[in-house]
Amino acid sequence: MIARPFGIDLAAWWRVLGGRALGIACALGIACALGLVSQAGAMADGVPGGMAPESRGAGKIVAAGGPGVDGFGPGTVALTFDDLPGMTILPDQAYVERFNAELIAGLRRHHIRATGFVVEGKLDDLVRERQIGVLKAWSKAGMGLGNHTFSHETPNSIGAQAYIADIALGEPITRALLAGRHQRLRWFRHPYLETGSPAPVRQAIDGWLAAHGYRVAPVTIDADDWEFAEPYDDAIGHHNDARARAIRAEYLDYTEATIIWSQGAAQALFGRQIAFVMMLHDTRLNADCIDDLAAMLRRRRLRPVSLDRTMRDRAYATPDTYSGTDGIEWLERWATTLNKPLAWDDFRLVPKDIADDYARVDHDTN
Repeated sequence: MIARPFGIDLAAWWRVLGGRALGIACALGIACALGLVSQAGAMADGVPGGMAPESRGAGKIVAAGGPGVDGFGPGTVALTFDDLPGMTILPDQAYVERFNAELIAGLRRHHIRATGFVVEGKLDDLVRERQIGVLKAWSKAGMGLGNHTFSHETPNSIGAQAYIADIALGEPITRALLAGRHQRLRWFRHPYLETGSPAPVRQAIDGWLAAHGYRVAPVTIDADDWEFAEPYDDAIGHHNDARARAIRAEYLDYTEATIIWSQGAAQALFGRQIAFVMMLHDTRLNADCIDDLAAMLRRRRLRPVSLDRTMRDRAYATPDTYSGTDGIEWLERWATTLNKPLAWDDFRLVPKDIADDYARVDHDTN
């Protein structure tokens, strides 16, 4: 279940690379022979120059190899980052610019084409032109941009029409930046993953989004990184290096456990590993952890691909009929649709010290 990263309704639900070296070498050799592995310095499949392109195929995601020691075969994942131009409790423009630059550099270093979801209301939180500069840096680096509304409100509190107006208000700068790169604004993510309740509210929002060329970006891995990020900012702000190291360690441990749970949930629902969409946030924590996160994905045999490529997986055609008030990720939504149970008894909760720290430092009333 998804809790809210902006201090609203915090009582929401809390919820190993096998193979021998020879086998890996053979698999890589076969992949190279088939043209599935290449080195590309120019734009290919929408991947920025200098970043490795995704596997090509007839609209399908290609992954070689059999199950790992945990029973999960190799798979793919799209990384998405909410709350651009930055989520932080430290009102320091240079700080925001620095962690964004480090995060972007890390994504490029690991050949990850991520998508960032913009809250345009945040542009005026600090220095507007410099905040826009952060968005330009993401776009220039070849990352995708999407709409995350203007003010990060929930449709459950403001209703369908006000929410739709907030979506439209959150378009202009992002749309213009994308147009400057001959792209269009297509992706939308709901704040708090709250898609509208009751059903008529959701239906009105869904209708408007479809009519205006949007596609909702779902989430199938959510490690509650926002709940770790604010305590981490607080530790950084107070120069508490020991606490910052402890938070990073807890975050990475919790994230890997969440990925493993999500892989198991996908197997339970679809009998295979789907192409995942992982929700993260644009934070100093993720900038500082990007190398560890990339290594974690390799351990879990998840190859980063673009959001567009991920959404070709037929799992995302599964109906989502949920219209409740909670912000829940799509594996849980599909479990309801497919009438299949998920292993909630195995789902780990955010560590209590992190939850307590978050409650202490969070001052955002949005």
